[in-house]
Amino acid sequence: MSMQGFVQSLSDLLFGRRKFFLGLFAVMTVLLGMSASQLRVDAGFAKMIPLEHPYMKTFTEYQKTFGGANRVLIALRTKDGKDIYNPEFFDSLKKVTDEVFFLPGIDRATVTSLFTPNVRFIEVVEEGFAGGNVIPATFQGTPEDLEKVRSNVLKSGHVGRLVSNDFQGAMITSSLLEVDPTTGEKLDYQVVAKKLEDIRSKYANDNVDIHIIGFAKAVGDIAQGAAGVLVFFVVAFFITALLLLWYSGSAKITGLALICAIVPVVWLLGILPLIGFGIDPLSILVPFLIFSIGVSHAVQMTNAWKLEVVGGHTPLEAAQAAFSKLFVPGAMALLANAVGFMVIVFIAIDIVRELAITASLGVAVMIITNKMLLTILLSYLKLSPKETAKLQGQGGEVRGEWMWSRIKVFATPKAATAVLVVTAILMGGAALKSRDMKTGDLGKGIPELWDDSVYNQDIAAIVDSFSIGVDVLSVIVKSKDIDGACTDFSVMDSIDRFENYMRNVHGVQSTISLAGLSKVVNAGWNEGNPRWRVHSRNQAVLAQSVTPIDTGTGLLNTDCSVMQVLIFTKDHQGETLTHIMQEVKDYTAANPHPNIDFLLASGNVGIMAATNEAVDEAEAIMLMLLFAAISLLCYAEFRSVPAVLCIVVPLAIVAVLCNALMATLGIGLKVSTLPVVALGVGVGVDYGIYLFERMKHAMADGDDLPSAFHKALQQRGTAAIFTAITMSVSVGTWAFSALKFQADMGILLAFLFLVNMLGAIFVLPALAAFLVKDKHAKKAS
Repeated sequence: MSMQGFVQSLSDLLFGRRKFFLGLFAVMTVLLGMSASQLRVDAGFAKMIPLEHPYMKTFTEYQKTFGGANRVLIALRTKDGKDIYNPEFFDSLKKVTDEVFFLPGIDRATVTSLFTPNVRFIEVVEEGFAGGNVIPATFQGTPEDLEKVRSNVLKSGHVGRLVSNDFQGAMITSSLLEVDPTTGEKLDYQVVAKKLEDIRSKYANDNVDIHIIGFAKAVGDIAQGAAGVLVFFVVAFFITALLLLWYSGSAKITGLALICAIVPVVWLLGILPLIGFGIDPLSILVPFLIFSIGVSHAVQMTNAWKLEVVGGHTPLEAAQAAFSKLFVPGAMALLANAVGFMVIVFIAIDIVRELAITASLGVAVMIITNKMLLTILLSYLKLSPKETAKLQGQGGEVRGEWMWSRIKVFATPKAATAVLVVTAILMGGAALKSRDMKTGDLGKGIPELWDDSVYNQDIAAIVDSFSIGVDVLSVIVKSKDIDGACTDFSVMDSIDRFENYMRNVHGVQSTISLAGLSKVVNAGWNEGNPRWRVHSRNQAVLAQSVTPIDTGTGLLNTDCSVMQVLIFTKDHQGETLTHIMQEVKDYTAANPHPNIDFLLASGNVGIMAATNEAVDEAEAIMLMLLFAAISLLCYAEFRSVPAVLCIVVPLAIVAVLCNALMATLGIGLKVSTLPVVALGVGVGVDYGIYLFERMKHAMADGDDLPSAFHKALQQRGTAAIFTAITMSVSVGTWAFSALKFQADMGILLAFLFLVNMLGAIFVLPALAAFLVKDKHAKKAS
């Protein structure tokens, strides 16, 4: 059966049993709407990690030994400029430490503050070494106790780590588990974020400020900002409604178009709980995007129906004609959208895969809602003579004719040459600028939130007060079949040389390792003389230097077969991380040791570096798969290589322009922005398919290329321009969002929608002028 025969059979079935299908779609909408009420926000730390990356294999292997990178850091600071050594501050620090210990999902063994027993000091006395808890069990907050704690803190080496450099703040650190050990259920990060905020509101007062950072808190702040998406959805809905009413000239047509743009959103949100999906704060914008795509296709369908009605057909005949004309190009465009989203699945990061599946499902259901449900509803829509006359007066095929009669010239070789020259110049400039696009985060805070957000202000406060910073790279040192590696001089010397080298690398703030601390201990055994701050070649002496450093420091495991070097970075910008990781690789490659391996990487910097590398590698693969898939679909429909080039080349040009815009606006390429190009290209292909499909039919009917392009513009051009502007205005409202990543996506998507439309109207015909064989033009010559 031919494609046209299939469409005709489907049309006969659909319109022959209109009431049945309308009832079926209504029941599905109600049931999926009920299912959507069960949808929950589902955020997870592991979902953000490229688990298949080599760094992450090291991370997961030693996560239980040294703790994960899913940390919570809480810093308390005095407001009056005085130091922390007063009873009120220590009372607050003790209470907050206790609160953290009982947070859901907390790994209690990792909770560290001045009040926890894993924070100890060591000092040299006449008898040798003495030590104990920094805050002794007998602490009552008396002046004598406070002086004792002050002395212990200085001996402990925790200044800059648990106590701020200016002695006006103290920190509590801990790690979270993916599963809450008290309930055995998956950790709800929003609950944790709320409890952290409760701690702030409960203990922050006129004397103490509290700063909180960590993945859980970031998720909570992002989710809180994402709640504003509903406001933008409502604003976009009304903007779209007003523009649709102006464009269609009918409140009834506008209402049906909006209904059929909302229905796929309801279906999508209802399907997600059924397949075990929630919705992540970073993918919460997908339903909005589905609504925008739904509006785009609804406008094309209602426009085709309207032209048939203006031509004298009944609503049913008009619906059948519109269905027959638009089902194939519309379904193909939606399949291209879905394929465009699905190629993102090849990126080995769970959150990106979830976004791809979610967006693909939303587009897939649109084939039913916008091609079938909408046409059935239109078949029942009766317009009064006054409304019909109004539609005729507003244009039918005449609307925009003043513009189309001029634009058709771009399908002639002379005008096409000018268009392609201008396009080539823009492409060249964009290609040069796009080289400045950076991978990873830009700035000191997290780019999902604005610089003045509470979270990013908390990051700035902690970075300014503590030496360790908030970003740490852990390099795992693994011994090779050697007993007591930390008592082997060559091993400790190799680690020490590596640490010294990394301490002087640009972008590194400080370093800590077993090798470095053991030298301090060795000097302590020798009256603190700095000349003894070295590693002894005597194994017994070296063991004596290492023994006081227990596993609670996180620098070694129980049998000393695995150690870690902690490298604290000044920031987590993509360039900084790339430079530091490369320095580690270069040094370890140039200085191999027969008994140990330096393994990358753990810590939050290791995760970010792995993510950046995965994103960088995935970009090229994603674009190749994206354009290959769209090209195959276009070829399947048009059976013509020139047709494929005319549709795909403008999309590729716009993708380069988008990269240049990201470089210009300082938007980094990362997990939240990587899918934007795929989303934009997937949506932008609609314009090209709709226009070229009409051009193909017109040329088959005997028109030359300029005339065929002119007819395509008359039938599809107005709807294309309208939907591009409507979608751009709608997503453009995101620029006012409380979430920076939503604002960035709004700007990028608005740009992609508009420029893809311009590419279809100007570049597509210009390419066709040279690539598509125009038999009529040859005869005329």
